[in-house]
Amino acid sequence: MQQVFYFGKTKIEGGSDMRDILGNKGAELAEMTKIGLPVPPGFSISTRVCVDYLKEEKFPDGLWEEVEANIKILEQETEKKFGGVENPLLVSVRSGASVSMPGMMDTILNLGLNDKVASGMIKLTNNPQFVYDIYRRLIEMFGGVVLKIEREKFEKILKEYKEKNQVKSEMELTANELSEICEKFKKLIKSETQKEFPQEPYLQLRMATEAVFNSWNNKRAIDYRNFNKIPHGIGTAVNIVTMVFGNLGENSGTGVAFTRNPATGEKKIYGEYLLNAQGEDVVAGIRTPKEIENLRTELPKIYNELLKICEILEKHYKDVQDAEFTIENGKLWMLQTRNGKRTPQAAVKIAVDLVNEGLIDKKQALLRINPHDLDKILHPTIDPEAKIKVIAKGLNASPGAASGIACFDANLTEEWVENGKDVILIRPETDPDDIHGMLRAKGILTQHGGATSHAAVVARGLGKPCVAGCEALNIDLAIPNLIVGEFTINQGDEITINGTTGEVILGRAPMVTSGITDELKQILLWADGIRKLGVLTNADNPKDAKKALEYGAEGIGLCRTEHMFFEKGRRPVVVGMIMANTDTEKQQYLDRLLPLQKQDFEEMFQVMDGKPVTIRLIDPPMHEFLPKREQLIEETVTLRCQGKQKELKEKEKILKVVENLWEVNPMLGLRGCRLGLTFPQISAMQVQAIFEAACNMTKKGIKVFPKIMIPLVCDVEELKLEKERLEKIAKDVMQEKGIIIDYKFGTMIELPRAALTADKLAKVAQFFSFGTNDLTQTTYGISRDDAEGKFLLKYVEKGILKENPFQVLDREGVGKLIRVAVDIGRKQNKDLDIGICGEHGGDPSSIEFCHSIRLDYVSCSPFRVPVARLAAAQAVLKQGL
Repeated sequence: MQQVFYFGKTKIEGGSDMRDILGNKGAELAEMTKIGLPVPPGFSISTRVCVDYLKEEKFPDGLWEEVEANIKILEQETEKKFGGVENPLLVSVRSGASVSMPGMMDTILNLGLNDKVASGMIKLTNNPQFVYDIYRRLIEMFGGVVLKIEREKFEKILKEYKEKNQVKSEMELTANELSEICEKFKKLIKSETQKEFPQEPYLQLRMATEAVFNSWNNKRAIDYRNFNKIPHGIGTAVNIVTMVFGNLGENSGTGVAFTRNPATGEKKIYGEYLLNAQGEDVVAGIRTPKEIENLRTELPKIYNELLKICEILEKHYKDVQDAEFTIENGKLWMLQTRNGKRTPQAAVKIAVDLVNEGLIDKKQALLRINPHDLDKILHPTIDPEAKIKVIAKGLNASPGAASGIACFDANLTEEWVENGKDVILIRPETDPDDIHGMLRAKGILTQHGGATSHAAVVARGLGKPCVAGCEALNIDLAIPNLIVGEFTINQGDEITINGTTGEVILGRAPMVTSGITDELKQILLWADGIRKLGVLTNADNPKDAKKALEYGAEGIGLCRTEHMFFEKGRRPVVVGMIMANTDTEKQQYLDRLLPLQKQDFEEMFQVMDGKPVTIRLIDPPMHEFLPKREQLIEETVTLRCQGKQKELKEKEKILKVVENLWEVNPMLGLRGCRLGLTFPQISAMQVQAIFEAACNMTKKGIKVFPKIMIPLVCDVEELKLEKERLEKIAKDVMQEKGIIIDYKFGTMIELPRAALTADKLAKVAQFFSFGTNDLTQTTYGISRDDAEGKFLLKYVEKGILKENPFQVLDREGVGKLIRVAVDIGRKQNKDLDIGICGEHGGDPSSIEFCHSIRLDYVSCSPFRVPVARLAAAQAVLKQGL
């Protein structure tokens, strides 16, 4: 098996189609050579060799013979000698995986230099300053990368010389000073390793090659692959390329050029360069690079040639390229090209522009955009140029960023916002009591809870940023303040949260916002022409519904009616209903709620004119509407000690009700359809309100399509009883109003038993909606709020779980239950309408799964509707269905 692949005028053994073997860098060096661009000749050792080397801890048989043979070809082509004194060949040794991993692995420049070669190069170039500069670079790189000596020790020597000679850059040091630095570097190596810096070029090359292979498993490379979900078993190639020098004077230099602006997408060359510098100088930050536009004035011939090459690269690769170049004595050399990383805003603009320019088609454009990036476009983000101080990191629970003054109380948040202040609501964890503050805050930060906690779900529905489960925070509500490490945030101090990254930032950070551009509208229209899944939204109020329509929602897939009851004016009525002793008293309170619910539904139907509205009947544990049990116990004890009998009697009455409703595990207690069967007056009132509202709106010319969802069914008998009872109410209302409404009754599948008995449920239900948040909890036996803040992310880090199953749908377990339910449900009822309405409805991977099992729709929060539209189209393109 061939292990080494050459590229140059002599022969070209590779190209873009060999990225898996040659790595991205090696493949594109060969490809650029193939299309006639100026590329220094060289060769690549394949990624397979890296995999074998790391496994066996030695080079495969025959490798080094191939390397030496290719060095000979390189010598012939360049008319230089590796290790030669009169006209020496120097090479760079660079890594390059098939997937771009910028800066994660190691590079060594100027390899092949030694004391004798340096002397020869001085005679050849008559430029000792240049020679000693590249020699000290080699010794430092070799010492750091190969010999694992701390780079700071080399930098310390260099810094002493710069301070002694009062210069900012090493390029200002004399040849004698650089020569002394080389000797000190070599002495450092001897003292650290008890060995001399190797003078034999082939030994340097062998050691450097091994070091680059080993850098595949350095910590930063492993972390990068984990974060970007890059496989660990693909290995890196080693690219050995003829050195060209950008530090030969003012007609030499090095730089990076993007063929378009990666921040805005503007069709204009973008980048930076330095004259009289080697490549590492641009990224090291020691010297400030110049904008590429300045090259037009300093080296106009080179600038024009670079423009032409950028145009060739874009037309050839049909995408924006990020290219590295070096200018050596007035000659331009291309050292690398790759698809340029870009901001989400730029990605959308570039994709549309490339279609309009005829370089790609619409399908290619859709596949080039990461659906997650649309989330970032639609929310405010922190200015990438801003300098920020990150003090903690939690879960990126709801995207976007927000700045404001810290507030630890929902009531005070409401008051401050009414007085014109921007507020970040900070709580140990949120609950329904905090909803009024959450509605008004710019963003929400919690110490506990996960990505599907109360704070996260409410924030996503509101389109507000949220950082949840930031366990590093120590929140004291009594003071109130939070302490994290050396930092203390008091109430009223400015703070910023980044819900896209999970970062908590000291002070106020500058923001940028993009929104829906013409290009994004175009992308989404192309997506709509391809996708097969419907895209609905989760919305509990007209404001969210309108926002979802702006983003292209085709209806409401989940309206959580219990959220309507949390409104400030309604909560006391609900509490009164719960506290009532008789059915008659309960009905009096429900009669007060009826017109309010009817108004809610009228407003929702009016906004969604002509589109389906799926309404889930009330589904919270009832105790959520009441004061906390622990708080009540404390208050009753205090009142008893104080002898306040009247107040004590009232408080004990509430406590008794709370005790009766209190559950060890409320998620699996009296909720869902169980609540409707136990307190039938509540769901009866809701259905009456729904159909009265539907009839009223129909009279006004609004097209209404209500879908009533009975939640948390585990047995078909539950569904039968509820549907029969509630459908009778619906028919009675329609008969009274003299109007026929097109409606459906269905169920939300949140329990494994419901999924496994879906054939029975399908005899009664007209639609299924999978509540994947709870179905994941009940399948795993994991409480999401507890798990995400404590052990679940560690499971992901350790590889026990590939993904957080509350963010990305678990196909093997939860997905199998859904697949079974779909199959047996549709066999029983071929007209069954099926979708999902959990938070997975806005996750691209989960959407792809939904497409693969032929669901009818997904439903997600308003701000994720564009994400779902694009992801649904990509699912069609990827699966070819």
